[in-house]
Amino acid sequence: MPCSTVIGMPGQPGDRLLYAALVLFAVGVVAIITMFAYPALADGDRAPIGVYLLTLGTPIGFVLAIVFALRSGRRQR
Repeated sequence: MPCSTVIGMPGQPGDRLLYAALVLFAVGVVAIITMFAYPALADGDRAPIGVYLLTLGTPIGFVLAIVFALRSGRRQR
């Protein structure tokens, strides 16, 4: 019986959507934490604009995870 799953590799092509959603969500959460921690560490300066743009990863990752859940639920019917 051949083993079709390798640790760290998605089993089905649709699983890449879930991994992309998780990565985007994690990057967004780290950016949100950085956005609030930066002024404390940089003597009250605002975080660079890139940090604010990276925070958009959280809602985008969340929406992609919902899309993945809806698509995978249809696939199993």
